[in-house]
Amino acid sequence: MNPIVRIEARSADLGDGMLVRRSLPSRQQRMVGAWCFLDHAGPIAFAPGHGMHVGAHPHIGLQTFTWLIEGEVLHRDSLGNEQVIRPGQVNLMTAGRGIVHTEDSLHDGQALHAAQLWIALPPDAQDCAPDFAHYPDLPRWQEGGAQLTLLAGRYGERSAPTRLYSPLLGMDISCAEATALELQLAPDFEYGLLPLAGEVGIGEECFRADEFAYLGRGRDALRLNLGAGAQVLLLGGQPFAQPVLMWWNFVGFSKAAIAAAQGQWNSGDPRFGPVGDGRAPRLVPPPLPWGDG
Repeated sequence: MNPIVRIEARSADLGDGMLVRRSLPSRQQRMVGAWCFLDHAGPIAFAPGHGMHVGAHPHIGLQTFTWLIEGEVLHRDSLGNEQVIRPGQVNLMTAGRGIVHTEDSLHDGQALHAAQLWIALPPDAQDCAPDFAHYPDLPRWQEGGAQLTLLAGRYGERSAPTRLYSPLLGMDISCAEATALELQLAPDFEYGLLPLAGEVGIGEECFRADEFAYLGRGRDALRLNLGAGAQVLLLGGQPFAQPVLMWWNFVGFSKAAIAAAQGQWNSGDPRFGPVGDGRAPRLVPPPLPWGDG
């Protein structure tokens, strides 16, 4: 069995002093199945008059997957959707050939705690029509002293409603008191686990908040020793058949496709429509590291 790889999340600045911890991609591990991006935001206690405000920005070739733990966030996009997400709910936006969105704290001064993930779309879905879905009701159950929420994919006889394009698993596990839990895994999946709060023991190793554990493939079971107040995010999926390119907010399989999308965003091409009345600040991408071709 592969040894567990410990990956320290690194800080990333989303602007206005809002720092998140980023576990994927990293130098040690770029993806877990099609999961290609994982930011852990919070818990953040915003001062009065302050909150999260992410201006209009585009995506291609991916799904954005928001799991909210605390706070309220308003999503708006270029399809005309406006949706408030609340704790225990998932927002899933499929960018496909192109979409633009904004994200804002519903009320300034409100606390925020969330996991923001991206799912790389496979080649046959890269150019699909953009879409947005809100999932307020997810499968939840108790095992021993732990509460489990199935965010994506299947686990045993349970199936999450979130629409996916690749074989994946996403699960949130939490407990009030220290408890041991054994999970059944699919040996053909690779897995990773991120403590969002507290600590968890895996074998002889202990992982604390924002220490990502890459578990690899070949496991059919996983025993966790959860500390009191622990909350962890378990991700799994079949390894992607080919590596993807990620730049800024774009995912694709060629530099030319990503360069074209960035050029179209910068030029105001109708591929990327306005959000609402179009007055939201537009985020500006950094220059391409490989030029414009």
